[in-house]
Amino acid sequence: MKQVIVFAGTTEGRILAEWLAAEGVDTLCCVATEYGKELMKPEPGLEVRQGRLTAEEMRELFEKEERPLVLDVTHPYASAVSANIHRACQEASCRYLRLIRPSVSDESSAGQALKENLERTPEQISGAPVEKEQTRWINQEKNRVLVDSVEEAVEWLSGTEGPVLVTTGSKELSKFTVLPDFQERIFARVLATPEVVRQCTELGLTGKHLICMQGPFSMEMNLAMLHQTGARYLVTKESGRAGGFPEKLEAAERAGVKVVLIGRPPEQAGLSVEEGVRFLKEQFALERGPEFPAYETGTSKEEFPKEGTDSAGGRRAFLIGIGMGVPENMTREAFETFRKADCILGSGRMLDSFRDWGKPLFDAYDPAKMLGFIKEHPQYVRIAVALSGDVGFYSGAKRLTAVFEAEGIETELMPGISSVAYFCSRLKMAWEDVKLMSVHGREQNLTAAVRMHFRTFTLLGGRDTVESLCDKLLKYGLPGVKLYIGERLHYPDERITEGTPEELKGQTFDGLCVALIENPDFQKEIRGCIPDEEFLRGSAPMTKSEVRGLSVEKLRLQEDSVAWDVGAGTGSVTVEMALRAFEGQVWAVEKKPEAAALIEENCRTFGTPNVHVVEGTAPEALEDLPAPTHVFIGGSSGNLKEILAFVLGKNPKVRVVLNAITLETVGEANACLKELPFENVEITQIQVSKSKKVGPYQMMMGQNPVYIFSCQGKGED
Repeated sequence: MKQVIVFAGTTEGRILAEWLAAEGVDTLCCVATEYGKELMKPEPGLEVRQGRLTAEEMRELFEKEERPLVLDVTHPYASAVSANIHRACQEASCRYLRLIRPSVSDESSAGQALKENLERTPEQISGAPVEKEQTRWINQEKNRVLVDSVEEAVEWLSGTEGPVLVTTGSKELSKFTVLPDFQERIFARVLATPEVVRQCTELGLTGKHLICMQGPFSMEMNLAMLHQTGARYLVTKESGRAGGFPEKLEAAERAGVKVVLIGRPPEQAGLSVEEGVRFLKEQFALERGPEFPAYETGTSKEEFPKEGTDSAGGRRAFLIGIGMGVPENMTREAFETFRKADCILGSGRMLDSFRDWGKPLFDAYDPAKMLGFIKEHPQYVRIAVALSGDVGFYSGAKRLTAVFEAEGIETELMPGISSVAYFCSRLKMAWEDVKLMSVHGREQNLTAAVRMHFRTFTLLGGRDTVESLCDKLLKYGLPGVKLYIGERLHYPDERITEGTPEELKGQTFDGLCVALIENPDFQKEIRGCIPDEEFLRGSAPMTKSEVRGLSVEKLRLQEDSVAWDVGAGTGSVTVEMALRAFEGQVWAVEKKPEAAALIEENCRTFGTPNVHVVEGTAPEALEDLPAPTHVFIGGSSGNLKEILAFVLGKNPKVRVVLNAITLETVGEANACLKELPFENVEITQIQVSKSKKVGPYQMMMGQNPVYIFSCQGKGED
């Protein structure tokens, strides 16, 4: 009495039978040919039966073996055999389990059946065929033709000329003999057995037209055969990865050969091989799974993965830069990784290159949505994520890595050609000294970068368009720079435009594009102690140059600081803070409308778009501002203690500098810093005298003494 009968028309079927027997499960393996029997490894508890059986003979066999579990692991194209096995199981009251070889093509009905039944248990499998109407299509771009049968393939080929490499085996090879001059046109690749050679010889296929070899074959071997035969057409079936189907497609594409693809017939519903292994392990309490040939090469062996794992023991996500978005831009490593992936994720146009690759696609940009898709589909082990440009240049790879690895999904990053590298190559420019920026979906002080660098590159998109860039450059005193705008890079309709902000303003550009800005008058240094006369003053008070310079120095600003200037007056301190924190943001708070207007004018003059002017009295005007890292207080309107307390509430570790001129303010400031949780308090008194020309003499004119208080919040909540 056998526990399991395996109908093994595929490599997977033979391996499953050997594995079950090796694990102590009494197994009968049924194969159709003598060659199939020779491929079986002898195992204790494994009986191999060779020969084709009718449905009645199958029923008798099942009853004789006392109704064991029957595994149908026949070839996807053996639909008649599969139907006989299923009918015999019904008549003999045997449990029937159909295991489906994974499909590479989304167009195949087997691939659809696999997807539709991934969540079903063996008990839910009814065996009803999946209805799918196959229609012939021609994909001119990929040079492929899909037909429903060998007969249709022959019919289509009858209207063509040139050599044909047939890789569908010997069983239906006779149907190709109706082609005129078939003995010269047809090159048949078949199994190397005496019976097959005899059949082919009787058909009239001999010599170089008969290639007897055991597959599956590598891409290189397929390519060599196509070149050797001079084939213009390759006839194949969708045999899945295990059958070397992707390697055939790639070889045909490289050789410029048209593929005539015989689509899979309507498949019975069933489980994937992976799911079948999990079911059998549970059914017979087995700990170890079988070893299968790696689908990628068809040669190396590896432990069959558990649910949601790859051969290394975990699912892996490959984050791949695809360059400018066309396959020709990808590295060979990236191309191969996409080809071997179980599914491909990406956003919008990132997926355009993969629409006809026959792989499951998921359109998303949000890492959380991508993670949700991966969790919902545990059968996908090798996950490829298509990212534009390079994974290290303003890419989503950083966020994806954090999200995936937090869930135990190992990530691997593969670089691509970045837009800056490609664009500079088109402009024949080196880019080692280019300042790299992106205002696509993020806040960055682009005008400061342009002011400080000879060349600045940026990604544009969304509300940050070429129009808004030109407006900003003109507004902040950079009319003489030269812009190069790149649209649809590496696509057939690529366009590169150059000109000044004034010349490009008003022209129409693509929503997503890149810009390289040249400023021959760039200033590398950061200005400090700016002369007082360079500021517009009006009647507003202004912190004098030397006092301003020391006060800003005491703040210890960084490039990306978030700073407040409370009681900003003319905005002289605001401007110097913004020049120091050029990658950060500065909020200038001023209660007088005329002074607030002066701040706006001075910011335009000195090119500091990272300043935000807030009209109002502190601390009320500070309510909606982001938490500061640094605060300068030049005027408090009698609310010094309330302002300091509010600032500490926003950031207990804030750095504060405040200036006092009157002795009353000095006393108030000293008392506040003692009472509130500040530390490292330092008080500096400074009095500046500057020379003034009086006739032929230089006379020193003294300014009012100023007290500069600097301190740090203790960090107490």
